Amino acid sequence: MSDTVIKVENISKQYRLGDVGTGALAHDVNKWWHKVRGKENPYLKIGEINDRATKADSDYVWALKNINFEVKQGEVLGIIGRNGAGKSTLLKILSKTTTPTTGSIKLKGRIASLLEVGTGFHPELSGRENIFLNGAILGMTKQEIKSKFDEIVDFAGVERYIDTPVKRYSSGMYVRLAFGVAAHLEPEILIVDEVLAVGDAEFQKKALGKMKDVSEKGGRTVLFVSHNMGAISTLCDRGLLLINGNVNCNDNIESVVKQYLNTGLNSNADFKNTNNNLNESIYSIKISNESENSTFNFAKPIKIFFSIKHLSKIKGTTIGIAIKDRWQQKIFTDTFVIPEYNLNKLESKIEVIIPSKILLTGLYFVDAAIFLQNQQPFEYLTEVCSFEIEDLESELSTYSNSNIGSFYLKCDWNVK
Repeated sequence: MSDTVIKVENISKQYRLGDVGTGALAHDVNKWWHKVRGKENPYLKIGEINDRATKADSDYVWALKNINFEVKQGEVLGIIGRNGAGKSTLLKILSKTTTPTTGSIKLKGRIASLLEVGTGFHPELSGRENIFLNGAILGMTKQEIKSKFDEIVDFAGVERYIDTPVKRYSSGMYVRLAFGVAAHLEPEILIVDEVLAVGDAEFQKKALGKMKDVSEKGGRTVLFVSHNMGAISTLCDRGLLLINGNVNCNDNIESVVKQYLNTGLNSNADFKNTNNNLNESIYSIKISNESENSTFNFAKPIKIFFSIKHLSKIKGTTIGIAIKDRWQQKIFTDTFVIPEYNLNKLESKIEVIIPSKILLTGLYFVDAAIFLQNQQPFEYLTEVCSFEIEDLESELSTYSNSNIGSFYLKCDWNVK
């Protein structure tokens, strides 16, 4: 394997679905009661492919199908994909907590994994005892663990509670200690799932910094799963995009992130509200340009059209938008008070124009909201549409280094 520490060949994982060994009288009674009333079995299988929205035609589902990739020593691999894509299943196979149905994995070195809150520690043992237990599982001597003990406790910030059973820890404390143990006990391969989302902003920053140190200074391999594209792009060298259990893209991290974000690119959206108490309702949004597609020119304005149904006549009704970048950071927001004479109509057609030469190259998302008199969001739609600003050198070359960031602002420079 030379400097290759992980080699995955044709890995597939199949799960049995459906009404299989419920093992509880309550489940059997519930199933019988549904059958008597002519209703669907609540324990029926959910999907044949790895798609949670699909009903099954068989008793099996392929969570992963023919996965192949390699990871070299010191590399940081980001694994991304939407919920249900197979990310956690892949990490469990790599961590040897489950076995693949077909295929093989070759690993070089010790593995420390942080897959989900609640795993890896014995709840009745104290934090101190769990640190030594995990070190022993990794094959470390008692002296080696002692040499890292103070660093782990300091990193986790749980010194006061180190002799308390971890079952009394908050989820944040639990994850901080679990990550501290996994990262500081020097495994050759560190696997981290989305559990970092449990921690606060300070801990996330520390954890990302530690993973970077583990890779760059320690020469160790890191596999990182997250829905935070900013963290993925900052930390990882290469990415793996999973869609419905298949590898869709295996490339440098910039290309993989762009491919992932583009899978949701949509410049039109229609909505059907099921809340009968709604007074106002956005039912259609469209982002338009001359070419009628989702890609826009930096030098051209962007038009967003809203269709709003008025089911009441409340004065001061306001519509608002927020434009977010690919990292889900808000770039700017704006609001507009719907004129009173429009409220007398059944619906309003509203257009907002984002000026040209404002948003730089990249992918953007639109949030939309309706506010009533109290200025509280009455209806908030998250990432309902998306669009991309294309990189036209003929336009952007005028602005030196203007492709850094998301927002273009021309400042006045003077020599005094």
